[in-house]
Amino acid sequence: MLYKTLGNTEIKVSEFALGCWPFAGGRVWGVQDDSMSIQTVHAALDRGINFFDTAEGYDDDSHSEEVLGRALLGKRSQSVIATKISPPHLIPDLIEKTCNESLQRLRTDYIDLYQIHWPNHSVSVEDSLAVLLRLRDVGKIRAIGVCNFGIQDLSDALNTTEIVTNQLPYNLLWRPIEHEILPKCLEHNVGLICYSPLAQGLLTGRYSSPDDVPEGLSRSRLFNGNRPLATHGEEGIEAETFDAISELISLADEMGEHPAKISLAWVRSRPGITALLVGARSPQELDLNIPAFEYSLPASKVDQLSSVTDVVKHKLGSSADMWNADNRMR
Repeated sequence: MLYKTLGNTEIKVSEFALGCWPFAGGRVWGVQDDSMSIQTVHAALDRGINFFDTAEGYDDDSHSEEVLGRALLGKRSQSVIATKISPPHLIPDLIEKTCNESLQRLRTDYIDLYQIHWPNHSVSVEDSLAVLLRLRDVGKIRAIGVCNFGIQDLSDALNTTEIVTNQLPYNLLWRPIEHEILPKCLEHNVGLICYSPLAQGLLTGRYSSPDDVPEGLSRSRLFNGNRPLATHGEEGIEAETFDAISELISLADEMGEHPAKISLAWVRSRPGITALLVGARSPQELDLNIPAFEYSLPASKVDQLSSVTDVVKHKLGSSADMWNADNRMR
């Protein structure tokens, strides 16, 4: 397992970050047993994965933070916890209370990476960050990151303090950040934490058509806005997406590799990547993804894979918001 440093901190994180949103279950992920989630965290630690990402908002059938806190009892020193504060709680008077509640659920007295989950454009990011800096000064958090920040919001944040990471959706089928956001992050040494690196399972080859994809996973702008849980109202690009998936599978077959393995390896090959969030729900799912972190694509295959999804990239444009037509990334 490779490890990278968060910005100018001394915090070293595994390149494989375990995404803990599935621990919440609910309508997006379906039934999830807490004991299986805890076993998955323990298996991750055994395999050298030390980076765990959750959020106060991952609260459906179970609360992801609470489950992760239980899993890390007696193992806190082996782990790096990243969690997130939701937009409504970015009001300065609410931030410390919200942080304290996350600390309680996580059963820890510090958070390694505290991230703004989405920008709240009704609140000054400078005012929110001023409180986060105080929390850092008293040791409740160690580093500050953001999620889903576009050029303007990231620039405003960087004018206030060092931002060590920006967590964004990035995979072969979802490349809008390449237009503007990724270059901005590279310019300012803001590490990329990539969520949905397998496009919520689309890049595993398990779905042969859009109609095979579960409702909770067919709500992105890749799909038609008439899908049951979609709210974006766009036509989507289903035909182009599944044409690209078919080409990816053919290329993986030629290489003798699994499509998920080469898809993850493609993201790892991109500049500025700190970690990939992979949401495993069991030790078995964890083990399916680990080989991709021990494998490097030849440069020619990196370019070939990029070409396979260029049409999808072009049609999506520069809006990196996966779920809303009204881009929330300013």
